[in-house]
Amino acid sequence: MTTAKTLTPTQMHLLRTFSYDSSEEYAREVQNVLTRYFNEKLEKEVDRLWDEGVFSDEILDKWMEEDFHAKD
Repeated sequence: MTTAKTLTPTQMHLLRTFSYDSSEEYAREVQNVLTRYFNEKLEKEVDRLWDEGVFSDEILDKWMEEDFHAKD
């Protein structure tokens, strides 16, 4: 695994934006807000894929039986 040597523009922006409050409570609050935001985006994308037939009950049932860790 490689480590980033520089911060991305997004990381820099977040550091500047949230630099005024360094409490652990505030960090958890920001994390919760970001988690909810990205969860909503994920749900919308999954709904779209379901509507388009990319996901279905049959596909999910098949995935439940599959071993994704098995080596070919």
